[in-house]
Amino acid sequence: MSSLPLLVQITLACLLGGLLSVAAAALVMFRLPKKWLGLTVSFSTGLLLATATLHLLPEALESGLTPHEVFPLLLAGILAFFALEKFALWRHAHGGGETAVDSGDPRCANHPHSHHHLHDDHGETVSILVGDGFHNFTDGLLIAAAFLADPALGWATTLAIIAHEVPQEAGDFAILLAAGWARGRALFWNGVSSLTALAGGIIGYFALERMLDWVPHILTLAAASFLYIAVADLMPRLKREQQAIGWHGLLLAAGIAIVVFGSGHSH
Repeated sequence: MSSLPLLVQITLACLLGGLLSVAAAALVMFRLPKKWLGLTVSFSTGLLLATATLHLLPEALESGLTPHEVFPLLLAGILAFFALEKFALWRHAHGGGETAVDSGDPRCANHPHSHHHLHDDHGETVSILVGDGFHNFTDGLLIAAAFLADPALGWATTLAIIAHEVPQEAGDFAILLAAGWARGRALFWNGVSSLTALAGGIIGYFALERMLDWVPHILTLAAASFLYIAVADLMPRLKREQQAIGWHGLLLAAGIAIVVFGSGHSH
């Protein structure tokens, strides 16, 4: 895989990051027990925390940025992602994902007590898809920056993105189904939204290739994104878990171990 041209690797990674996460989320929502979605949260948390702290931040520091440049940018990134999410421009698992996990059947939201009250709210469903598309576009930019720094780092980042996208996409499915969408329609438009990652990856490749000095800054923002998702969205959900605590701990450790031993890239 590493012998492929860099643009081809970025394209493949963005397609995998988008479409594979949608397919996995659809499988969980439509076929598999909902508890599987809850277990992916633990694995995702380990991957995101380890990728941010053990790969992205060290790479940014080794690429020429000083700690006095990296950590203020990291803080600014975390606050910026919080602000974006607060204004519904950048969505994550904790809003929709809880519906997917908490409800035994996503169609239960069609009842009058719907968790999100989205029966006929066309604007809300459109905003979900637009926000998801923006988020996926950002993921594509982060993937491109990681590959430009090091292909091994690029694949490690792609794996982390796929993992955290599964609960988010499942949450999107739950909300769209609650709004009365057919499964096929929800799957199609979630897939279309996921393709914005490809646009982000290609634009990131051509833009950042000409401005390689920006790559460490983008990596730092990628780390801010991963840390924010893990700490603000996923870990609060894990704190509320009362069952299969041993499995959650094991999968959290597995996510970290894959980053430590599986990327083939050390600092």
